[in-house]
Order: sequence, then C-alpha cells, then structure tokens
Amino acid sequence: MLTLAELTARHAQAGRIEAVLLRPARLAPPEPVAEAELGQAGLDGDHAREGKRALTLIQAEHLPVIAAFAGLERVEPETLRRNLVVSGLNLAALRGRRLRLGAAEIEITGPCAPCSRMEAALGHGGYTAMRGHGGWCARVLVPGRIAVGDGVAPG
Repeated sequence: MLTLAELTARHAQAGRIEAVLLRPARLAPPEPVAEAELGQAGLDGDHAREGKRALTLIQAEHLPVIAAFAGLERVEPETLRRNLVVSGLNLAALRGRRLRLGAAEIEITGPCAPCSRMEAALGHGGYTAMRGHGGWCARVLVPGRIAVGDGVAPG
C-alpha cells in the first residue's frame, strides 16, 4: 500500500504549456507570445515582480468550467489575465512543490484569487465563477526560456 506522500507525488502524465501571455502594464490587455524568458521577476515584458507572485498559471481544463459558471459559451485565456495556460497536470496537487517548465523551474506558492475586474470581463457573476478556478501563483527558482508546447512536470 502506498503512503499519502507517495500518492500525492504521483501524476498520471506530464503537462504542457498551452499559452504564454504577457501583461506589459497593470491594466493593459495580455498579449500572447510563442515564447518568453522567465526571470526572477517573472516573464520578461510582463509587469510582475519578484516573489511568490512572480508568475501566474491557470489550467486549460478550468476554462470551460469558468465559462459554464459564468453562463458563457467560451472564455479566452487572455480574459483571465494569467501568464501561463497549462494542460494535463493538476496544479492544485502541486502547491508548495517544484515544477519544471521548459528550461525553468518554479514553486507553486498558492491560489491566485480572481480580481474584481472579472465581474466586468465575464459579466454578472464573473468574479464568483472564477472562485476556486482562478489559477495559481508561483515563485521562480531557476530562470530560463519557456515556450508554448514545452513540457510541465514536477521537479
């Protein structure tokens, strides 16, 4: 029988980076790019700063859930203002753990709560639609280049 520590370390598969989004200024719309350099202060060209919120991630699998809760047919990743859209790996299971993204390594530090702007972006109830699905914040441990299509795996 496996221990709880062994069970929580197991993942059915590696993930993949589906989108990289830069937010050049605090209120500026996110810009999708094919690749970016990830430094201690987040993605080059993004307005983030060093620390436990240097990078934000959201799971691609949560986009249809948010859309359903908001009463929308579809939600585009740019609307949610996270830096990376990742698929195939449960980010909630990786809180406090290291994660390899392309040539970089990060630590998932905690949930990324939705901001009040989601009410305008998603419509009435948009803020609540994102609760529990708003993504995750991370600190950068090892800088490096990341790109759409790169693997994502526990480090």
